[in-house]
Amino acid sequence: MTQAPEFDEAAADALIRAEIAAARAFYGEDAHGATALLPVLHALQARFGCVAPQALPLVAQSLNLSQADVRGVVSFYHDFREAPAGPHLLQFCRAEACQARGCERIAAHLERAHGLGAGETRSGITREDVYCLGNCALGPAALVGGRLLANLDEAAVDALIAGLKGSGP
Repeated sequence: MTQAPEFDEAAADALIRAEIAAARAFYGEDAHGATALLPVLHALQARFGCVAPQALPLVAQSLNLSQADVRGVVSFYHDFREAPAGPHLLQFCRAEACQARGCERIAAHLERAHGLGAGETRSGITREDVYCLGNCALGPAALVGGRLLANLDEAAVDALIAGLKGSGP
């Protein structure tokens, strides 16, 4: 994973306009307001690694929405971040099946032993709790760099964290 670029208002504005144009090309004149909101937010996150708070007024004004509407969507969907993740994103499953297989114990260990609470970044590793990675029979599960990890225990997450710290960004 690479470092997220700094927020650039002119680049964000151009990206927003491009996404609105693409939505209008696809949906026709019905593509106004909230219709283009999710594509715009996804594009901003892909470009900047997050939906920066500075982008919210630009998005709201461009789509004729309130900033509260835009903020509500960003905060509702877990895939959107308001700050860039670290170079290594650890998506840790906290869904029911993983809970039944001990993910709460592993989550507590991640926080106690490595200082990685949900949504926190330490040593270039960001822990993001997710709710189902589709690996329920082999939980606790996590996803790191597109690689699905299964049957995690304290020793496995210790080795994982040590490996991520040693691998650089």
